[in-house]
Amino acid sequence: MKFERLAELYSRLEVYSEKSVKTQLIAAFFREVAKENPELLKVVTLLVRGKIFPEEEDVELGLGERLVMRAIAAAAGVDVKTVEQLYKELGDLGAVAERLLSKGKIAKFFSEELTIQRVVQTLRKIAEISGPGAIDKKVQLFAGLLADASPKEAKYLVRLVLETLRIGVGEGIVRDAIAEAFRVPVDLVERAYMLTNNLGEVAYIAATQGIEGLKKIDVKPGRPIKMMLAHVAPSIEEALAEFGGAAQAEYKYDGFRVQIHCWDNQVKIFSRHLEDVTSRFPEIVEDIKRCIAAKEFIVEGEIIAVEPGTGKPRPFQYISRRIRRKYDIQKMIEEIPVRLYLFDLLYVDGQSMIDKQLKERRERLEQIFQQDKAKHTELAKKLVTGNVDEIEQFYYEAISLGHEGLMLKNLRSIYIPGKRVGMWYKLKPTLEPLDLVIIEAEWGEGKRARWLATYYVAARDEKTGRFLCVGKVGSGLTEQQLEELTRLLKELIIKEEGKKVVVRPKIVVEVDYQEIQKSPKYESGFALRFPRIRRIRYDKGPEDADTLERVRQLYELQFKKRAAEKAASQ
Repeated sequence: MKFERLAELYSRLEVYSEKSVKTQLIAAFFREVAKENPELLKVVTLLVRGKIFPEEEDVELGLGERLVMRAIAAAAGVDVKTVEQLYKELGDLGAVAERLLSKGKIAKFFSEELTIQRVVQTLRKIAEISGPGAIDKKVQLFAGLLADASPKEAKYLVRLVLETLRIGVGEGIVRDAIAEAFRVPVDLVERAYMLTNNLGEVAYIAATQGIEGLKKIDVKPGRPIKMMLAHVAPSIEEALAEFGGAAQAEYKYDGFRVQIHCWDNQVKIFSRHLEDVTSRFPEIVEDIKRCIAAKEFIVEGEIIAVEPGTGKPRPFQYISRRIRRKYDIQKMIEEIPVRLYLFDLLYVDGQSMIDKQLKERRERLEQIFQQDKAKHTELAKKLVTGNVDEIEQFYYEAISLGHEGLMLKNLRSIYIPGKRVGMWYKLKPTLEPLDLVIIEAEWGEGKRARWLATYYVAARDEKTGRFLCVGKVGSGLTEQQLEELTRLLKELIIKEEGKKVVVRPKIVVEVDYQEIQKSPKYESGFALRFPRIRRIRYDKGPEDADTLERVRQLYELQFKKRAAEKAASQ
């Protein structure tokens, strides 16, 4: 299929802001693709969201703003300074490519048709290039695509590789478009996506097998599923009332949530972002093989760092070092020992457990878990009760042992992949910190001049998919963390404005603050007062960030707490 048809879709999506219109446009495009080549759906479901490769592949193109400028210059037959000057005027490299290539491009003896398949294959080739001369080869290949592109195609090619499409299309719109395109129920598409984490595969099955094909999709060891999420507890009393009078309370561990799959005598450990992190935890792999009496299973739990000798919990930054380390694993095992706390069972020996109630899942987990054979693993401590005082005592016990708080779970809850529903609640001691995405940063001054030391953090607007700023934060990080964050952000820079840089929204940080205020200063309408970065969330991606609606809820919760405190003092 010609790339110009995708470029035309991009241009139309850019014009319309209504979700329903975007859904209809994408659905019509999916039907066209399915008629020509259903296999291509696996690619275009990514491309319409501005992505090139599936997230689980963790592939980086290595084409930053500077290299894209060189490619545009080469394709248009101008020097890089011309590109830079026009970029300052237009503020969008996609528009720069469109303008320059509409005036003319470098002469070629022959030009190759620009198809979606060719674009994706070439971009994958660019990502795979490494070694001496890699930069020049990457620029040359991308310039080749631009030289064969129309001005409109060039505009969107550039935006695509820089991840700046700005067409407001997220997973929800693509999900709805699949349902509309192939006349299948949207909840069935949603379920299939949560069980496969692959909208392309879901679209292909919907197009070729319809409703019956989607119904056959189920939990499968080796294929991670999106993890069920929790709300913040309004209060113990309200949670119990919602649950019908009783709950399963569990310690909330301050660690790294994992989903562990075992099949064919192999074990894989996946993060909540569904990244394969098996190599980081070899001791857990061996432990799991020993202590669970089943041939095939999927379990969930939390890995925390513990002090050598005492086994006491350590702060999250210790486990984050284990997550990031890809080499010298044995050294890290000795320096930062870990413990795994299991709390859920999703599959066992041919039987999916996700539609079973929590009570049954936990009982089955307890049946197959063998504590006497485990060295680094145990079951999450639990308490089943409807007594508020007992839960409060259990909560303070968890806090005193160095844990985060409690999870309160409905005993009748089924496992709903990828959803934050009113079945699980988390109970923590302070106003909830926010997981926010860095969208801009500024170079520091004086001693901090060599680092990007101030960060503009943003919440996700679920309606548009955009990240809207809620504050500027420059405290909370050590020099080592500043250096690490600067290294990560430099790879994501898409625009420089004096001391400020605009970056791709990829890095998530956990932010504490004194309060949330209404503010016209930011487009979000909110501003954090005295924000402070607690930690970098290596285990989370931008789609896991807190939403603008969550910020609004916390803003309102502040006033409820103040009113309650005032009433209690009178």
